[in-house]
Amino acid sequence: MHSRFLHLVARLLILTLSPWLLLSLFSSAHAAARPNVVLFLVDDMGWMDSGVYGSRYYETPNMDALAKRGMLFTDAYAANPLCSPTRASILTGKYPGRLRFTTAAGHTQPTPQDAEPYPDRVSPGSKLINPRTIRHLPLEEITVAEAFHGAGYATGHFGKWHLGLNPEHWPDKQGFDVKFHGAPDPGPPSYHSPYQFKAGNVVDGPDGEYITDRLTDEALKFVEANRDRPFLLHLWQYGVHGPWGHKEELTRRFANKKDPRGKQDNAIMASMLKSVDESLGRLVAKLEELKLTERTIIIFSSDNGGNIHSNIKSDRKRGANIRPDHPKYAQIADYRKWAGYKAPTNNHPLRKGKAWLYEGGIRVPLIVVWPGKVEAGARNATPVSSIDFYPTMISMAGIGKPQGQVFDGLNLVPLLTGKGGLQRDALFNYFPGGGATKPGGVTVREGDWKLIRWYETGPGFPELLELYNLKDDLGETKNLASGRPDKVQHLNKLIAAWVKRADVKEPKPNPAYDPKFRQRQNARAKAADNDLKGWVAKSVRASADKNGLTLEAAGKAPFIANVQFQKLKRPGPYRLEVRFAGNASGAGKIQWRTTEQERFPDQGQVQPYAVAADSKRLSVEVPVEGLLRHIRFYPPLADGPVTIQTLRLLPAKPADARPLIGWDFRKK
Repeated sequence: MHSRFLHLVARLLILTLSPWLLLSLFSSAHAAARPNVVLFLVDDMGWMDSGVYGSRYYETPNMDALAKRGMLFTDAYAANPLCSPTRASILTGKYPGRLRFTTAAGHTQPTPQDAEPYPDRVSPGSKLINPRTIRHLPLEEITVAEAFHGAGYATGHFGKWHLGLNPEHWPDKQGFDVKFHGAPDPGPPSYHSPYQFKAGNVVDGPDGEYITDRLTDEALKFVEANRDRPFLLHLWQYGVHGPWGHKEELTRRFANKKDPRGKQDNAIMASMLKSVDESLGRLVAKLEELKLTERTIIIFSSDNGGNIHSNIKSDRKRGANIRPDHPKYAQIADYRKWAGYKAPTNNHPLRKGKAWLYEGGIRVPLIVVWPGKVEAGARNATPVSSIDFYPTMISMAGIGKPQGQVFDGLNLVPLLTGKGGLQRDALFNYFPGGGATKPGGVTVREGDWKLIRWYETGPGFPELLELYNLKDDLGETKNLASGRPDKVQHLNKLIAAWVKRADVKEPKPNPAYDPKFRQRQNARAKAADNDLKGWVAKSVRASADKNGLTLEAAGKAPFIANVQFQKLKRPGPYRLEVRFAGNASGAGKIQWRTTEQERFPDQGQVQPYAVAADSKRLSVEVPVEGLLRHIRFYPPLADGPVTIQTLRLLPAKPADARPLIGWDFRKK
């Protein structure tokens, strides 16, 4: 009797609990069936910056191994040649032109919501009025993180954001449960702790900790914490963006390495890429350790092409006027030590690089691993873009398209699984602002053909239209526009239709344009250079006449500086003599460094002086030990402008020594 009663009770309990047990089991099984999604984004990594894409200099074994597990895209594009717009395209699935987020302004104050699409006026030296860019990712956008969060995924963002300066536009307001980022953040102030971020939630680690490693540590904690539920992880490394912080133990390995191709040779860039590659390797190893490999999708890419414009010889003066206590001063000196005046990378055979609409600026690596769905070691030459990531990721995860969300991108799942192609005629890239050395423009890629339509001509860009067949001419060396007017007309129509369809604001003519404005401006600048006789003014307004060079404070710590001492053979100490036109009074200082010093020392090498009331002369000893390389003269401007007639550098002794070098600022 007792046994039968217990059996009956047990059956009743089972019948009572079964629906909840079944629901729990179903939910667990459903959660386990949903894949984790990892988007590993590198900053400024070029198309040729890994072994699997053809580099013979950089060492990227983990990237190479990842490609063997999934599909490598040979013709993948960032939606913009700069970082913020591309990142916005990833999170929204939209072209940056539609968003009106068209330049790397995510670290500046947000554009007011009621701002007109165009500024009221621009400089008379500009032929065009460029449309305004927004400077943050609008909150009304339904981001890919919000789509995953709404489907029950844990969401985490680790690393560079660059999509909004203020907290109301940070990752946690755009669908991420967990964030670890610093702001403002085009690049970290320092790659080594203390990191010196002004905002964000990056907490410093032990002195010298490397931020690439720290971001990886934090991302792995997120994976550990969410091992039993599906997650979306964005690991967006700061590497390999400036200020090019690196691990010297890795850099030494590359200092004497030679590229068999003879193209890439920057040891710092190789070191930074090695650290990013190790980060990827650690992430893959953690997934394997937690037995998550088979249900984790990994997407690996970059936000734009490789940087070829920083720290090169034409950039030689960069850092000359940075305060010696500023961290950038030491960073520039360190770069010079290991890399000289070498560009960060070389994108050959692609033309140009970051910030350009040529292939070197917009073609990027893309590797997609989807266990059980994507054939290992597959390659695909279909043109795809960062705008495609969002629709592809939600499709992979079985998440529906958010209601009201507009996509410019397409779902790449048919390509990834080998079950179809893409129903897309062409891809577009829009960069209206250009820059000091290049015009803004828009591109279209249809099949093997690419048309660039510049918005204005200029030095080095005599043609508004450039047409290339990328299959025959990957380096974009031969403009075919004049010989193929039919193709140009067809592609131009595609651009016009896209501009209308995506509601893109293009540059428009400037009614106040004055073609002689630049000439007059250059003439004034040249005259100012002549007035300064080789000196450079910082926070100073300077003008010369028959009485001499008049200096007036125009900011904090005004000074004039000179580095033209190559012919100076006699070492210090020196004496600096200044003759004023009219009376001068007040205090100032002189600062210097020698030929053996890459930077101004943090302490010392500053000589204060005082000009007695109603004095017309200053003579002060400058105790330089060695040959002078760089001198800064802070004039006595506290009581108002002063006019310098002559300035002379002499040996400290004897008193009647002849000048070593002198400047007469009086106009004849």
